[in-house]
Amino acid sequence: MDKYTAIIPVAGSGKRLRPHTYTYPKVLLTVGDKPIIGHIIDKLIKSQINDICFVIGYLGDKVKEYVEKNYSDKINASYIFQEEQKGLGHAIWLTRDFVKGHILIILGDTIIETDIKKFINTKNAIIGVNEVSDPQRFGIVSIKNGFVYDMIEKPSNPPTNLAISGVYSFPDSSKLYGALDLLVNNRRTTKGEIQLTDAMRIMVKNGYKIKPIKIDGWYDCGKPETLLETNKYILSRNSKKYDFKNCVIVDPVYISNTAKIENSIIGPYASIGDGVVIKDSIVSESIINEHATIKCSNLIKSLIGPYAVVIGRRHSLNVGENSEIKMSEDA
Repeated sequence: MDKYTAIIPVAGSGKRLRPHTYTYPKVLLTVGDKPIIGHIIDKLIKSQINDICFVIGYLGDKVKEYVEKNYSDKINASYIFQEEQKGLGHAIWLTRDFVKGHILIILGDTIIETDIKKFINTKNAIIGVNEVSDPQRFGIVSIKNGFVYDMIEKPSNPPTNLAISGVYSFPDSSKLYGALDLLVNNRRTTKGEIQLTDAMRIMVKNGYKIKPIKIDGWYDCGKPETLLETNKYILSRNSKKYDFKNCVIVDPVYISNTAKIENSIIGPYASIGDGVVIKDSIVSESIINEHATIKCSNLIKSLIGPYAVVIGRRHSLNVGENSEIKMSEDA
């Protein structure tokens, strides 16, 4: 098998996931049993891709700390710092002096359900695509004779509904870096950013073959509601059973073995992180991050940040790290 290097851009600030991303990079937010980035790294390792270059920026030290703590003996990690958020194309361009040959680009804030091996060991460049109902939000491709013949980033009048879905393979990375050089050197931007889609469009217009492959699933983690939907998908594949005294556990759920649950109903679709304490509460369709405390509360479709404390709250809640919410004086 040819050796591939994976590039994972993780420099984004995650504005749509505030308040959580004030203190955590979005790729470290939990879905299922681990952070988003953990699922992506696991998939790459399973596909025998162990060389990974992370493009870090906002709170990048925390990304590096997580990777080194959990994967130092499993992958060869390198880090490139993106000082300014100038777009996905710019992030990839920054790796040009550090990455050569075969590359696989996979976005750090999306869970992709596909066989990565379909994207490697092929003479053609390959991109993942998926049909979407709102193509104005994505890079959109047009296909002819089984190959991409045009693409456009976030079009006002989309020619198709086939969106580029966050995984790209280039057997010859020099072609991609050459196209990105043209964009950067000529300051060609779309919507104010250097776009990877624009670089690939240059390649296609110059006769470079890019083959689209429809992926099996594409799960966005960019907003609270989509993060919770992705969490439901991850948990739906979890068959582990849990048993806590004086508690009802409604599958599927994930509960860390260091969590403490008392007199509560957990699930369905609840993810409970390390060191979490839940007492006299109901928690469903929610993500409770590490070392949070929930007491006398009924939470549904909620995101609770690390070390947050929630007492006496009902229904949906979006609380960041180290927050404290109390709804009654005697709680």
